[in-house]
Parts: sequence; C-alpha cells; structure tokens
Amino acid sequence: MSSETDHHLNVPATSNEPIADPGLPEHLPRPTDVDEVAAKRAERQIATLFGVSALCAVLFCVAYFALSIGEDPDVFLNMGASNVALGAALGLALLAIGAGAIQWSRKLMSDHEIVEYRHPASSPAEDRAEAVAALEEGIADSGIARRPLVRNSLIGAMAFLGLPAIVALRDLGPLPGDKLARTVWTKDMLVVQDVDGAKIKPSDMEIGQLVNAEPGIFFDVNAEGEPVIEGTELLQEKAKAAVILVRMAPEDITPVPGRENWGVDGILCYSKICTHVGCPISLWEQQTHHLLCPCHQSTFDLADNGKVVFGPAARHLPQLPIKVNAEGYLVAQSDFTEPVGPSYWERDRSDLT
Repeated sequence: MSSETDHHLNVPATSNEPIADPGLPEHLPRPTDVDEVAAKRAERQIATLFGVSALCAVLFCVAYFALSIGEDPDVFLNMGASNVALGAALGLALLAIGAGAIQWSRKLMSDHEIVEYRHPASSPAEDRAEAVAALEEGIADSGIARRPLVRNSLIGAMAFLGLPAIVALRDLGPLPGDKLARTVWTKDMLVVQDVDGAKIKPSDMEIGQLVNAEPGIFFDVNAEGEPVIEGTELLQEKAKAAVILVRMAPEDITPVPGRENWGVDGILCYSKICTHVGCPISLWEQQTHHLLCPCHQSTFDLADNGKVVFGPAARHLPQLPIKVNAEGYLVAQSDFTEPVGPSYWERDRSDLT
C-alpha cells in the first residue's frame, strides 16, 4: 500500500490495523446503565421470567400425572387435554428462560461495541492471554457475580426444567422388575428342538453337535387345544428362554464345584443370548469348544462353564442345569440360577473362577 493511500485512510504506514475508525456510531448508555432503579427493575423482571419457567416445569409434571389418557382421556377444545397441557407447559418453560436470557443480555450485560480484525490463523501466546482476559471481562460485564438474584433464579429455572425430562422418561415403558432375572424354565420341563418341538434324548446327539432348543411349554396346549402361552407373551418368553445344547467328550469338560451334575454324558445346555447386547448365538467351533457371537465376536468357552475368552462380553454365558427324566428325554433341573441376557448395572460383571 502506498504512502498516499495510507494518508487517505489516516492510518500510519507502519500500523498493523487497516482502518483506524471502522465507522461505529458513538456509544449511547441505556437507562439501566445510568439508573440503578431501572437496573433493579430489569433484574426483577428477568428473575420473574425464570420463576415462570420453573413454575411451568412443575405444571408439566402435574399435568402428566393429573390428566388421563387412553380409552377415556380428558378433552380440551376437542383435543387431548394431556397433550395440550404438556406442550403448553414445556413450551412456556423454554420460552420464559429464553426471554429472560434475552432481557438479561439487552438490559444488564455490557453492550459496548467490540471490533476484532482478522489475524493469521496461528495465535501467539499474547493473543491467547488476551482472549482469556476478554472472557474474564465478559463474565464480569454480565454481572453474574454482582447480581445473585438473576444468577440464582436462572440456576433454579434450569434445575426445574429437568423435571419434565425426568417425568417423561416414564413413557419409555414399565420397569422390568425381576422379569430379566427369571425365565419360564422350571423343574422337569422338557428341552425340545425349537423348530418342531421334538423331544430330545441323549442318544440323539453326537459329540461335536449343537442343537437350538427351547422349553417344551411353548408347544403345550390346554384342554380346549389352545396354546398355553401365545401372542406377545409367547414372543417375550421365547426370547429369554432360548437355549443351545452341545455335546462334548466328558473328559474335555471342567465344571466348577457344584456344577458336576449339570450335564448328561457330555451334553450341556447354555443360554442362547449373548451377555454383551443380547444377540442370538450359535456359531459353534467343535474342536475348541468355543461359541462365537456374530454381532461383536464375543467368544465363550462352553467346556469351561461358558467363560468369556474374547470380545466385549462382560459375563460368562449362563448355564441351564439338565437331566434325563423317566422316559429318557432331556429336561431342566430348574430355571437358570442367574439372569440371562445382556449385562446391566445390577449384575455381577465378574466371570466364574
């Protein structure tokens, strides 16, 4: 840039700034800048908006439990009263917090214009120190330390706004209770093939074979010929109770104390549900006695009590104790002695020792 052009812009040739005056209008103080009464009034208005937000969050929770839905819902203007109340309460809660924040920035926070010119992408240490100083100055300008009423009411409003989220989690479904800790397996219940319900004798299986199986109750009918379990309940119970039968040479099996009689002539029964995220597994390696999950490659040693030998699964594969009944068919000795399915926070994550 020539010296003449520098003179025209009133910027010395050695200056690092391209424009001495970017043309910003003269700063004019706001009423709240010069009148402490107006500032206090604005502070109360902002706190009121935050208080309204908290109140609306509480009303959301009240409406959630007080207004009925389902077959005989409460109605408002030909619409579901619950939906109207929940939407209005949550909308007003968010609107009040937003309006309060806008009023705070417009009336109480510093409104001095700041100009920042472009600089090289890399930031030297002095620029970083300047940025930290500007951040601290912004915090000071916001008045959050000097105006505890605004600060505390905002914190309270944000805290109350979490209530609708917590209450709405109830609609994710009922808590499982002990449903994950038990299955339909009971003492002397037949172990049958999952395709046709055929009963299984030990002589039907060869060493190295794997059979997908399930409880015989799924094929039982009552006196009228109707299934004992059907519909959604059938699908849920099937998902939890699915098992696999494998037969190995008895000398290859190393049961932990107390499980010596859980198998029959080398035939063992394990849950078919991976303890990682619940994928069905039946990829069987005969030579290694390993069972592989196709989803995330968790690997279980079925000759060693279903112990995890590889992958993300955190728990061994649950084993179902089995025996032979008077007719020579495989049956369960009891239900699983531990929960089946994916691991969760209430379960012991350690493997058998």
